[in-house]
Amino acid sequence: MSIAAEKVTRATGPAPRSKRRRWRSWLPAAAFAAWACVRVFGLEHGSFPTQLMTLTPYALVAGVVTTVVLAVRRRPAAVLALAACVALAATVLPRAFAEPLTVRGPALKVLSINLFSRADAQAVVSLVKEFEPDVFSALELGPETVRRLDEAGLDTLMPHRVLQAERGAAGSGLFAKHPLTELKGLFTPIGHNMPAATVTLPSGVKAQVVAVHPNPPLGSMAAEWYVSLAALPAPSPDVVRVLAGDFNASLDHRAMRDLLGRGYIDAAEAVGKGLTPTWPHGRLLPPLITIDHVLADRRVGVARVEVRDVPRTDHRAVFAELRLP
Repeated sequence: MSIAAEKVTRATGPAPRSKRRRWRSWLPAAAFAAWACVRVFGLEHGSFPTQLMTLTPYALVAGVVTTVVLAVRRRPAAVLALAACVALAATVLPRAFAEPLTVRGPALKVLSINLFSRADAQAVVSLVKEFEPDVFSALELGPETVRRLDEAGLDTLMPHRVLQAERGAAGSGLFAKHPLTELKGLFTPIGHNMPAATVTLPSGVKAQVVAVHPNPPLGSMAAEWYVSLAALPAPSPDVVRVLAGDFNASLDHRAMRDLLGRGYIDAAEAVGKGLTPTWPHGRLLPPLITIDHVLADRRVGVARVEVRDVPRTDHRAVFAELRLP
């Protein structure tokens, strides 16, 4: 090679590589910026993007790491990645901070568990004994599961019930230690059975509770999932209403935020536990996403929330102690 050709190679060779490096640095930054836009503006549509939104807290962590790496390498793309992180942090981090308890009225204790049709009955009854809930919202409740729970002592602890037990995932039910009156026609359930009932506390105060369990947004069921969440009843000015169950939705879903925007609060978020994952439990990976919730009328205060493992079900139990206005 001549000296002139070598000089040309040295002059032109690094340029394409430098451009490729710059292009590669912009790709992750643009990906996190796109994620932030979808999350902030609720642009997810279809099954896969909807499912992907449940991982938004992890996207924030990955975005922070990417921003640091790009900043160390003095890449301009770090500015875009940083902007995306700020937007994601604004949506995620508030769930880790508790709100002050300003309502100190009568207590309403609610326990919710997706039983997966085969949850350990003794473990479930042990939680009932520990938390002493007024109402227990049971999802994926079959007739055989009811029998096993009663044999473990639930019939004595919570004799009042409105059940729509059914084989497979469709069954649901409400158990209570105080009188329950079934609510018919409150809304049109879409997906699994979703019984609703009025519980009358010893003080005479009444509250309405709905056992929530829409189908997950998988494949063709995604459109139905949106409609199912939209069909849930709004809060009532006349009585406190609580929605408790497996929503198959996280706070990073537009459909869930729309439901909250109708006048509900998420109990776990209110006490700074909104990032505690509830699914999947009992698998190779630890629980990753938060799809089990207790939602309550905004007039309600939240004194306490606990999330517990239950053997032989892939969901964790959610307990909330509410204070009624």
